[in-house]
Amino acid sequence: MSRPLLFTRSLLFALFMAIVTVIWAIACFGFVFLPYRQRYRIITRWNLFISLAARLLCGIRWEVRGWENLPDGPAILLSKHQSAWETIFYCWLMPRPLIFVFKKSLLYIPFFGWGLAMLRMIAIDRSKSRDAMAQVISVGQQRLDDGQLVIMFPEGTRTPVGSQGKYKAGGAILAIGTKTPVVPIAVNSGDCWPRNAFVKKPGTIIVSIGPPISPQGLGPAELMAKVESWIESEMRVITPGAYGGAGPTGTR
Repeated sequence: MSRPLLFTRSLLFALFMAIVTVIWAIACFGFVFLPYRQRYRIITRWNLFISLAARLLCGIRWEVRGWENLPDGPAILLSKHQSAWETIFYCWLMPRPLIFVFKKSLLYIPFFGWGLAMLRMIAIDRSKSRDAMAQVISVGQQRLDDGQLVIMFPEGTRTPVGSQGKYKAGGAILAIGTKTPVVPIAVNSGDCWPRNAFVKKPGTIIVSIGPPISPQGLGPAELMAKVESWIESEMRVITPGAYGGAGPTGTR
């Protein structure tokens, strides 16, 4: 597909996303008094619309593997993070409401932040790391007790295709503090929705959900090492050409 056509399709998608975001954010004020699960489902229809628009306008399809690995009980999802796509897609994909841990400043984004504020997410001040972690454990426990799923991106930011960031222990600390299993997730969204790129590319994004890992008897570093090993090994299965034969930790 020619680059001008890709650009045109991406432009149409960006315009659609902007219009729908403004309309939906304003409409969401009418849902604020609904019971939380009902409110979450209605608000995250935006996520479904955007995912379908990306498929229709940009040719971005998806395939989910390992669905059976999602436990019926409490779980903390720890996912690879390559683009904005997974933050949109996961919200309507998962069988229970998702609780994202994110920087507080996102709440101040017009329209988008308004929608976030109506959901029971965990907004933290990253400049106060000790207090932020205590908040994550305290609020995270409440959300897990309510039957919701907590999701975190252990690398902390989006990583380019074929690269690996430093896995931070926050998710493991939360899992140990709440005695909750973690579920690793590998996703190759950067192949179609590259980080910081306007032009989207057609293709199939694979979301691979790994088996739960119990935190029992493990320290934060040990638990995160298991998560990292599974995710990075699986990334080399779903995008074998992106890593040039590199091992799970980037060694050859």
